[in-house]
Amino acid sequence: MDPLQQWIAQFKAMSDGIIDSYFIVDNDRNIVEFNRAFFSMLPRGVARGLKGKKCFDVLALSVCKDACIAHQCWRDKRHVRLDEIDGKITGEDKPMRFILSAVPIFGASGEQLGALEIQRNVTDEAMVQVKYQEMLDTEARERERLAGQIRSRTKELLETNQLLLRVQKELLNYKKGLMI
Repeated sequence: MDPLQQWIAQFKAMSDGIIDSYFIVDNDRNIVEFNRAFFSMLPRGVARGLKGKKCFDVLALSVCKDACIAHQCWRDKRHVRLDEIDGKITGEDKPMRFILSAVPIFGASGEQLGALEIQRNVTDEAMVQVKYQEMLDTEARERERLAGQIRSRTKELLETNQLLLRVQKELLNYKKGLMI
């Protein structure tokens, strides 16, 4: 058994604790293993024959071309996490958002074997956040509009009050003139 398959066998013994979708790629970014959550996320046409496909041919993420997370973890020789990455499943038009993690896999003598990539689908949470921000922006605009109305009406009231005071003064002066 090759070293990557040995690592996968050991990993699978404890991988049931991972609820997010994941796949394991070799050094050429070919998918060599994945969990049920990853498989279930994909349309049937994409999910069939998943092993051996390039990860970027299955999951088209905004970081795949310029900042591949597997390349980052291999380069830095450590875990890498990227938050709120846009992407979509190949063949689907629905935009998605993910939190990604990648961990390099090394053999017993330190040679690079592949990478474990974990995807947390946060599309729904991101949509809620966008709608919440839109609601906050709408509320802020409405507060500003109401504040403007209050300022305008306060100004009108002050002007009316000044006019009323002038009229009262004139009436008092007129009344004084009649009494003399």
